[in-house]
Amino acid sequence: MGLAEKLGIKGGQLAIDWELTPADTFAIFESWGGRDRIRNNGERHYYFYIDNWNPPAKLHLMERGVKHARILARIDCPQDLIEKAVARQGKSMFDQSYAIDARIKQWLLEKVLEAEDYSRVEPIREVRERESLETGLPKKGQIAAPADRVSLRSRGTVLLEAELPGLIKAGNFYDAQYNPGGNFANSLVDSGDGLTVRDQRTSLQWQRGGCDLTTIRNVQKYVAELNAGAFAGHTDWRLPTMEEALSLLEREANEKGIHLHPCFSREQPFIFLADQRKPGGYWFIDFKQATVFWASGTIPGGFGRVCRSR
Repeated sequence: MGLAEKLGIKGGQLAIDWELTPADTFAIFESWGGRDRIRNNGERHYYFYIDNWNPPAKLHLMERGVKHARILARIDCPQDLIEKAVARQGKSMFDQSYAIDARIKQWLLEKVLEAEDYSRVEPIREVRERESLETGLPKKGQIAAPADRVSLRSRGTVLLEAELPGLIKAGNFYDAQYNPGGNFANSLVDSGDGLTVRDQRTSLQWQRGGCDLTTIRNVQKYVAELNAGAFAGHTDWRLPTMEEALSLLEREANEKGIHLHPCFSREQPFIFLADQRKPGGYWFIDFKQATVFWASGTIPGGFGRVCRSR
């Protein structure tokens, strides 16, 4: 029995990426910050890392993809090798997840992979809970609309990176990078259609779900299809501007791991915005990292979530 078969990997393919580390994962799988090897939502990468959240530290095998992270196995590696690798790296910049070092790599190759001895590999079976579709919100008319209503920019524009701090702070929007002290208050209510919610403060109606990872052109087609089909009874859906999307960010991550009200799906961890970047690219908002970023909008692209002005 091979390692892939033991771990239940479909197709029996499991190629270890020895260059991938916990420090890489945000740029590659969350915000696409410079490495462009991810080509589609089904692509999977495998790497070893050290988990030091609950001492003693443990050696794990991770399966990683877009909006996908699964610990496949714990490896029974000599504890002194693990502890020395952690000590050499000092305080981790990525919580308590550490890269393996050359000594652990050599041990893995000699004792496990090349020897094809998988007795030290303990599979971890994780069951992902089904996402709740309940909004937990009051219905329209059950709570009064706030007196301090806000009108946000609704047309896409071209933004310089230097403009972001002022724009974000002016709206008192929370952003982990540009304005960690921000706190924009919403007044969300359930639309009653099972598809959308409304913000009584900004007069915006929001799609709770969205489309899967794709290019900017396909996201634009997706928006056109929603309007052609009168999604939730309306034909004026659009991508949100930066200010509109920032108005949804919450200071604390919810139980789904995103900085949004839990009525929104976790399946769109970062979305395209209506705004483009100068000198090039498109702006996105990352609901997991609670900040904005830019990328090309082609490969790997992003997810889509629409809104409309009521």
